[in-house]
Amino acid sequence: MSKIKTTLLGLALGCVASSAVLAQSTTTLRVATWAPNSNPQNAVVWPTWAKWVKEATEGRVDVEIINYTGHPKSIFSGVEDGIYDVGFSVNAYLSGRFLLTSIAEIPGETIDAASASSALWRVQQEYFKSANEYDGLTLLGMFVHAPGQMQTTFPVNSLEDLKGKKIRLGGGMVNELAKRLDVTPVIAPASKSYEMLQQGIVEGTFLPTGEQKSYRLAEVTSDLTLFPNGLYTTVFSIVMNPYTFDQLSEKDQKAIMSVSGEKLSRMAGKAWQEDATKGITYAKENGVNVVTLDKNDPRVIEMGKLTKGIDQVWLDSVADRKVDAKGALAAFRQYVKE
Repeated sequence: MSKIKTTLLGLALGCVASSAVLAQSTTTLRVATWAPNSNPQNAVVWPTWAKWVKEATEGRVDVEIINYTGHPKSIFSGVEDGIYDVGFSVNAYLSGRFLLTSIAEIPGETIDAASASSALWRVQQEYFKSANEYDGLTLLGMFVHAPGQMQTTFPVNSLEDLKGKKIRLGGGMVNELAKRLDVTPVIAPASKSYEMLQQGIVEGTFLPTGEQKSYRLAEVTSDLTLFPNGLYTTVFSIVMNPYTFDQLSEKDQKAIMSVSGEKLSRMAGKAWQEDATKGITYAKENGVNVVTLDKNDPRVIEMGKLTKGIDQVWLDSVADRKVDAKGALAAFRQYVKE
């Protein structure tokens, strides 16, 4: 073989080897999601984070979104067991595990999901981390949805109209509110709302207004009653398998965390807040009776009385967690204002 041919062959083999090394160095994170495609988590949050991760790691880490059809609470165990690398779910779906993060679910504490999500991440890092509620998981972000509102098959002319009504709830601090409203709670994931309303299993659901569109609730509800501060919020966590995270280079670990944490939390909260506004418009366009209450409405005044003291209920629920819960609550409120 001539010297030129040998040189060319060597260069070609070198290119192939280099390509193989590059291919082997690319890691793909499998992300489990259970929300519909129109939901802000799939439409905005995951695509944005995937872009951030790829840019931050200079292409060494990709993100693949995988649709999950089981109960959303199983996402946590699925990520812990390595079935998925990353996922998100509702903290309240695992009753008793994530009690501290319910600080962001106290009725009346949260108006804007973006600021509340940032505040929650800060409080988690400063006050709650030592309690190890996320043991077995690597926490990437946490956020709340826009304040939940009443979405019903009947008009809510007074809070008395709710008594005895079957209402779908997701769990968490909203359960305390439901007890005070004297409704009949039916615990189920948000993704079951359409089916349960359509079949008459429940007569309403408490959810952010974006679900009028993403879960098509405008088709199965007649009334949307909007309280100025909403009714409650729900905490979500974005988590990663610790082994998967540890297998990444230190450089890529830092790169991923640089686009996660408070940055990811705030972005997610903002996306869900903006989606709520779109949901109200969608509801009106589809014939839902949208009633916007002001602070002087008797229903709002009565709701204020009913929710008084729920912050103490949260404090009592975390009394055994060995954290400065009162300090955390004060800090959370201050961060929300900022």
